[in-house]
Amino acid sequence: MARTPIFSPTQLAARAAYLLRGNDLGEMTTAAPQLYPHMWSWDAAFVAVGLAPLSVERAVVELDTLFSAQWGNGMVPHIVFASGVDGYFPGPARWACGQLAADAPIGRQTSGITQPPVHAIAVQRILEHARSRGRSTRAVADAFLDRRWNDLIRWHRWLAEARDPDGVGLITMYHGWESGMDNSPRWDGAYANVIPGRLPAYQRADSQIITDPSQRPSDGEYDRYLWLLEEMKSVGYDDLRLPSAMSFAVRDVFVSAIFALACAVLAEIGEDHNRPHADIRDLNGWAERFRAGVARTADERTGMARDFDLRAQQWVDTETIASFAPLLCGGLRHDQERALLRRLEGPRFAGHPDLRYQLIPSTSPVSRDFRPREYWRGPIWPVMNWLFSWAFARRGWADRANALRQEGLRQVCDGSFAEYYEPFTGEPLGSMQQSWTAAAVLDWLG
Repeated sequence: MARTPIFSPTQLAARAAYLLRGNDLGEMTTAAPQLYPHMWSWDAAFVAVGLAPLSVERAVVELDTLFSAQWGNGMVPHIVFASGVDGYFPGPARWACGQLAADAPIGRQTSGITQPPVHAIAVQRILEHARSRGRSTRAVADAFLDRRWNDLIRWHRWLAEARDPDGVGLITMYHGWESGMDNSPRWDGAYANVIPGRLPAYQRADSQIITDPSQRPSDGEYDRYLWLLEEMKSVGYDDLRLPSAMSFAVRDVFVSAIFALACAVLAEIGEDHNRPHADIRDLNGWAERFRAGVARTADERTGMARDFDLRAQQWVDTETIASFAPLLCGGLRHDQERALLRRLEGPRFAGHPDLRYQLIPSTSPVSRDFRPREYWRGPIWPVMNWLFSWAFARRGWADRANALRQEGLRQVCDGSFAEYYEPFTGEPLGSMQQSWTAAAVLDWLG
């Protein structure tokens, strides 16, 4: 049964633009007005992608705000807190970065962890849109690149060095939140080995807004999330001390694939804009190292990529959207890649016969870990399908990219711009009026 109302592409674009304007705080866009009232790192990158066709100048402001909160070591934090805005937990007082972390920025309140490095994609989209505008707009984009190039390089260098000190081509995450896929089945084993000690009292804010517990992580999961914060705080968020302090440490194949892709994109930007040869050489080297690292995780038969749990010293075999990480960055043998594409498009994922829309669910509907309403354990996320669609187009797979685009637009045509959707019914779930969902729609319609 079709959901109503169904908006035309023109109406949908207008509503998406209106949503981003409504979520605009001036120098940052809230990820969602109620549930996520601050700036999230990878949300901000996707928001900039959506803002670019509306206003290159405003898209630049979004990324400028994010990079103004970059840490001294090069890390881009996963949250930049909006001044005077409450209603989210854990807030800046719980993170206490300004008091504990030597590298925390001055004048900005942030979290102490990071998120996937999709920002080079946003920079590329901004530059592409600027090329079709007037001279003044092109000047704004060029000035942004001049201003932030070194910051982008520091960000990539920190990921390559601080989070892959052994040079294996896989980025280590010390918290599931750093992956962006907070409660994915990918982390079940690693979280099972996190034993919370005595935690300072807390009250969740998310469960007050999303009152259906089937859509959110459990209280037990939150205890583990917050215990990892306490472990980080105990060593002042120090990169060199985290490996020995943290009870959660996983080499994340999906973030690593995004990083390989982002390095390649940023290298192309550098070549087009006459950036230093040493920077381009480093970017291309990191792209190759992490592309190879991702490929080495792949199952020989299916091509499905796997995370590696450093504490348990074992591969993590789950059927989630992260299993398709090599399709973002390349690197597989041809036969492995074809097998992986068949898996993606087959009945275990986007080709499952009961799906309302032929899109990639966050967890396979045939997996024992699948929960159709719960966050990263089953629902379909528009922004993730946008990412795969964009990457497929980049790799020359136009038909696959367009199929995801068409189905993605059909899914969001009710105009709710939900955080995620129930895969069988198409019901919008999680936070409504989600900025990055609107941004994905605007880019698709552009």
